[in-house]
Amino acid sequence: MSGTATNDLPVNEMGLVVVGAAGRMGQALIRAIHTLPGARVAGAIERPGSPHLGKDAGELAGIGTIGVAIGDDPLPAFAKADGVLDFTRPAATVEFAGYAAQARIAHVIGTTGCSADDNAKIAAAARHATIVKSGNMSLGVNLLAVLVEQAARALDADDFDIEILEMHHRHKVDAPSGTALLLGEAAATGRGIDLDGNSVRSRDGHTGVRKAGSIGFATLRGGSVVGDHSVVLAGTGERITLAHHAEDRAIFARGAVKAALWARGRKPGLYSMRDVLGLA
Repeated sequence: MSGTATNDLPVNEMGLVVVGAAGRMGQALIRAIHTLPGARVAGAIERPGSPHLGKDAGELAGIGTIGVAIGDDPLPAFAKADGVLDFTRPAATVEFAGYAAQARIAHVIGTTGCSADDNAKIAAAARHATIVKSGNMSLGVNLLAVLVEQAARALDADDFDIEILEMHHRHKVDAPSGTALLLGEAAATGRGIDLDGNSVRSRDGHTGVRKAGSIGFATLRGGSVVGDHSVVLAGTGERITLAHHAEDRAIFARGAVKAALWARGRKPGLYSMRDVLGLA
């Protein structure tokens, strides 16, 4: 079965390393690899000093022993793997991208909050690694982005304002979310404008009237919300809302594994989930 690490596995199974393996997303990734055909857990990495080092990754994720101990050195794990799944933090992701480039393996990145400099370094690594990077790995969200782009293109900026509302759990550290920015980029593409120069990230005090053509973002944090996103196109006398509600982070994990399987054997480059899903 997929997810074991014994020598009698089919040779065509893709060996995947999970970084941040002890976290909630890391455990979800291990479970997803275990359940989806064509992949196996080839390595599990945590930060140095983690109390989970040495533990069996499968046992920690609740799927039983798989014979893969959690370690803190990514280099030997990457060297014997076909790909890496990464939902960590920007600084770590940039480092892992470099290692993936050295090993010439696929790198699936679900990390959010990356700066322009981080993204430039990831793009540089993509000259030698096959990198799939997305603010959200779910089919539903990426389909939503396509619909947002189409709606923004069809509805004139003079008639419809665009606002993006997102809510996540209390532990999320970046805002707006990567998914909100993904949707904002889709809206900006539909309008033929640059998001950075036309986004409004906060409003407080006497802000004046809304600038025509701008794309607004509103952020909510609290509880255990996995991820809620709404794109509102507000016109005079009517309002259109396109929304997605994530109820289980397993949808992101499954999408990441499918992205890795898609990336296997493809030429180096920087890809998105739209490429994986044929929506580009």
